[in-house]
Amino acid sequence: MFNATAANPTGSDGLNVTKRLRSELMSLMMANIPGVSAFPESDNLHSWVGTIEGPPGTVYEGLSFKLGLKFPNDYPYSAPTIRFDTPCYHPNVDTAGNICLDILKEKWSAVYNVQTILLSLQSLLGEPNNNSPLNGQAAQLWANQEEFKKQVLKHYQPPQA
Repeated sequence: MFNATAANPTGSDGLNVTKRLRSELMSLMMANIPGVSAFPESDNLHSWVGTIEGPPGTVYEGLSFKLGLKFPNDYPYSAPTIRFDTPCYHPNVDTAGNICLDILKEKWSAVYNVQTILLSLQSLLGEPNNNSPLNGQAAQLWANQEEFKKQVLKHYQPPQA
């Protein structure tokens, strides 16, 4: 299925990361959570492509966002690097797709996994932290949901299959 040698550096730490990521992949597939998914790119377990659907009742409803997930060699003790590959107009996402979310930075814990990260990002879409914006314009506009949605749709480009 996956080539552990290609997916990780040699050594027991690499094998532990491989085992953890395989387990998370299986758990995510078995959970079959609506609106979130992620899979490794080819046979590289350190690089995944994720998708989150905009939550119902938000300006993102009906939109789909592709994410890039990169796992460090010491995962889960260090957070993965995650960015939006699909343009996302949001107070906590910059124009390069970088995300400001505390659980991906200073509040990271090894108990988090791909599933909790994807669900947190999906939740963040409808509940931004306007006190810590990466996109100040989006943060200021958030209170006016009608105008905000116009900007979301202006910047949005559906993910390519």
